[in-house]
Amino acid sequence: MHNPLLQTDGLPQFSAIQAEHVEPALEQVLKDNREWLARRLAAPIQASWDNLIYPLDEVGNRLERVWSPVSHLNAVANTESLRTAYNACLPKLSDYHTDMGQNQALYEAVKTVADTEQNLELSQKHALARSLLSFRLSGVALPEDKKQRYREISQQLSSLSSKFSDNILDATNAWFKQITDLALLNGIPESGLDMAQQAAQQRQLSGWVFTLDFPSYYSVMAYADNRELRAELYQAYTTRASDLGTNLAWDNTQTMRDILRLRQEEAELLGFANYAEVSLAMKMADTTQEVIDFLADLAKRSKPFAELEFAEIKVFAQEQLGLNDVQAWDVTYISEKMKEARFDFTDEDLKPYFPVDKVIQGLFSLVERLYNVRIQQSTAVDIWHPDVTFYQVYEVDGSLRAEFYLDLYARQHKRGGAWMSDYCGRFKRKDGLQIPVAFMTCNGTPPVGDKPALFTHDEVVTLFHEFGHGLHHMLTKVDYPDIAGINGVEWDAVELPSQFMENWCWEPEVLNLISGHWQTGEPLPKDLFDKMQAARHFQTAMMMVRQLEFALFDMRLHMDPQASEPGHVEQIQAEVRQQVAVVQPPAFNRMAHSFSHIFAGGYAAGYYSYKWAEVLSADAYARFEEDGLFSAEVGQAFLEEILQVGGSRPAMESFVAFRGRKPQIDALLRHSGLVQAA
Repeated sequence: MHNPLLQTDGLPQFSAIQAEHVEPALEQVLKDNREWLARRLAAPIQASWDNLIYPLDEVGNRLERVWSPVSHLNAVANTESLRTAYNACLPKLSDYHTDMGQNQALYEAVKTVADTEQNLELSQKHALARSLLSFRLSGVALPEDKKQRYREISQQLSSLSSKFSDNILDATNAWFKQITDLALLNGIPESGLDMAQQAAQQRQLSGWVFTLDFPSYYSVMAYADNRELRAELYQAYTTRASDLGTNLAWDNTQTMRDILRLRQEEAELLGFANYAEVSLAMKMADTTQEVIDFLADLAKRSKPFAELEFAEIKVFAQEQLGLNDVQAWDVTYISEKMKEARFDFTDEDLKPYFPVDKVIQGLFSLVERLYNVRIQQSTAVDIWHPDVTFYQVYEVDGSLRAEFYLDLYARQHKRGGAWMSDYCGRFKRKDGLQIPVAFMTCNGTPPVGDKPALFTHDEVVTLFHEFGHGLHHMLTKVDYPDIAGINGVEWDAVELPSQFMENWCWEPEVLNLISGHWQTGEPLPKDLFDKMQAARHFQTAMMMVRQLEFALFDMRLHMDPQASEPGHVEQIQAEVRQQVAVVQPPAFNRMAHSFSHIFAGGYAAGYYSYKWAEVLSADAYARFEEDGLFSAEVGQAFLEEILQVGGSRPAMESFVAFRGRKPQIDALLRHSGLVQAA
């Protein structure tokens, strides 16, 4: 049988990939890789970069090119048959990685290269040091029985994380609310109603259908005057995949406990007190206490501001809306009303000025200006959905630097959230340079009827964020896959380029590039821009403490050896909320059950990274503010010292090389409107 997944030259043939191709392709590439490694380790020659590390990179690269299209399709075009095939492969993949990580002979051979090879570049030495640490974290030094147990744990964790995601996707897809009486939808803007009408038509229903996909959910939470409707959607959203959800088959309670129990066991096997210590072994932060202190300091600075903001919400609700008991499902709605009253605009007023094509065109113009590249669309590629677009990035001299796919809209069978992942990274191979290829995925508001997709400013910011990750992946000049692009970058620094990009969405010159009324082409009017700027710090302290709540909850969860015991997750959550939250959610809220970042997304004991990296990104951006937003010199320095070097040296060295000093928190506090607290 011809298997398109094994055709690893060129780009994936998405339309040809079927569920039945998945297992045979993976089994083939794992078998080939294992046989090569056995032959290589049996050969009587001293290990070197050229005869061991380079071919290892080759076999790793082939595996990535076979598996990444499968993993991507499972996230953006999920079907029952693909999911079954994907989940069947996870134990095989986990086994393979464990075999590699625990292979004593391979570890000794890599160590030989690190100890004996004389002419290595600094980046190669850094890659080898990280590789040796990763062997230790895979249990290479463990006795045989404990190695076996580590293998079992890795397998189980891989399957459980996938199950966690599947449960959320199924619970999100299954729930919807049909409404046939327009009077019940007062307050919801035309764009939200059009989207709900389209969702009803897609289900062959009359009236309007609201779902738990974020754009639909948000249109109700922010604008619906109907309090009962807001409460109903809030409850459905915050109890997804939980013991209070609509289908107990998707309840993540036991899955979370199993994940936490196994992570703790893995930590103890490797000689750590808890999983948070394992997580930090390859991050910038040195100790769990350092992270806790960092978060607690930010909380101390932010919470007084957040309490003031929430007090204002309650006063406004009482005086203007006649609401005396503000509940969690009221907060977004009241905030929108306040914003409208205080600044005379809503997020909805901005949407006509952000048609997606204009936003993308402006984003590309900015990137071209900052980094001296050219971005061009290509249609001659195979895609997984009609909404997907494909682009190529060129150097000034016309050579191809990178390629990427954009998949921007929320839809059924696509996981929520936004992310960047890759098909392949930069790699200098014997037969030529492999260029990076990225997948950039958002869940923005889709086009409705004959209107183009119109984004909220928040959705624009999300797109810029993911594109920052994409640039980090695509503009690298490092030739070794393990440390090229975002690979090898400490996880708590990986958000630096992404959060850095967000800042541009507030600059008048950039807004002129990315905005234009979808009917008239008129750029964002000055009065609307002024209102938007005035509202920039509106409730930023509440947003700050909310992120700190997630980060502290994650950290505390993974520092507690007993976190998997019944009731402990809830207890830790309650204690953290007591410490930092100003909006106390109702008892039925099950936020943890859909917290994919930490249970299925690689951010376990790492959610603090968003705030940690925000200090770096705000401080990096401050150099542009000081020397000129479009300074060619500063743009070049950011490109050379941050984006191009990827993971070829410690992140702190890269930051200091760009900024001339270590990071300071001042810029973050200023960007967050918390200057008085400093």
